[in-house]
Amino acid sequence: MYKSRPYRILIGGGGTGGHVFPAIAIADALKEKDPETVFLFVGALGKLEMEKVPEAGYTIEGLPVAGFQRRLTVKNISFFFKLMASMARSRRIIRSFQPDVAVGVGGYASGPILKAAARKGIPIVLQEQNSYAGVTNRLLARSASAICVAYENMDRYFPSGKIVITGNPVRQQLIGLKDKRAEGLEEFQLEGGKKLCLVVGGSLGARTLNRSFMAGLEKLDREDLQVLWQCGKYYHEEVREQVQKSGFTNIRVLPFISRMDLAYEAADIIVSRAGALSISELCLVGKPAILVPSPNVAEDHQTHNAEALVSKGAALMVSDSEAEEQLVDKMLGLLEDDKHRKVLSQHIKKLGIADASQRIAGEVYKTLEKK
Repeated sequence: MYKSRPYRILIGGGGTGGHVFPAIAIADALKEKDPETVFLFVGALGKLEMEKVPEAGYTIEGLPVAGFQRRLTVKNISFFFKLMASMARSRRIIRSFQPDVAVGVGGYASGPILKAAARKGIPIVLQEQNSYAGVTNRLLARSASAICVAYENMDRYFPSGKIVITGNPVRQQLIGLKDKRAEGLEEFQLEGGKKLCLVVGGSLGARTLNRSFMAGLEKLDREDLQVLWQCGKYYHEEVREQVQKSGFTNIRVLPFISRMDLAYEAADIIVSRAGALSISELCLVGKPAILVPSPNVAEDHQTHNAEALVSKGAALMVSDSEAEEQLVDKMLGLLEDDKHRKVLSQHIKKLGIADASQRIAGEVYKTLEKK
């Protein structure tokens, strides 16, 4: 298709890694299709995207926008002033950048810039990572040309004719992952011949997962088990000291795991939160998983994400409130049930989509062609 200049694509959203890293993956896929494409990201000042997007080689503009608190708090007084300032800033960005299409990846940072784009008649494409659609994307859905989702039955929130099931973009190092168990065991100084439980609560750790495994620490002293435990930098000293005091040598505690591909491949069971990005990676990896949804997220979307897998027999779930009492026992029970682990693995593999970022890029290009 003839075009007089390189495409200009704006990508709005962020706030958490679950929004930022998929956004970068989408940009990478678009750039692979057309290296001349010009990109501009728009995110929230002070949030993760302001660091990670430039590291990935893209330009980003920040808005002073903040999330609306769903409880009575003085922070909501400043919310409206920040929103108005963000809308004014968004209009200036749209006039200056003149995008051909705007892509929204969710989060409150996407609201003002996508709304400003829609008002100028710029086509927009939305990506919704969760099984329970976020408020921002629901408000923008009417203006969208296409809405890329990772779960079925999303017509509860969006017009059915606009929905395209694409899956969620994941880290490229996880695609085509296999036959790296020995390398993974060596990377983390673990033994062969024992089953491995990987505990991962996100880059900052998860207090509930840490407390649950510390509460059940004595039960982990088994000859047939070893644990690789990403506890987060804030909890590392506390967890490391308690494990050290126990004298157990089958537990490896790390503040952060950079080679998640090797950790996933070495694991026999994975215990994780239920963020959209984590679940998409687990589906691709295809290992039996126990999900502990965080209750501290908007609209309790992690519980909805986990329930979507549980309903298909693709994962087990333990509620946050019951984890300290039940999680370790649930993990050990699964450790001893080879048949159940195999079934969970078979079912979760069916849900993995390896080329999600390419599918979303394809929808963006379809929108450009319609324009």
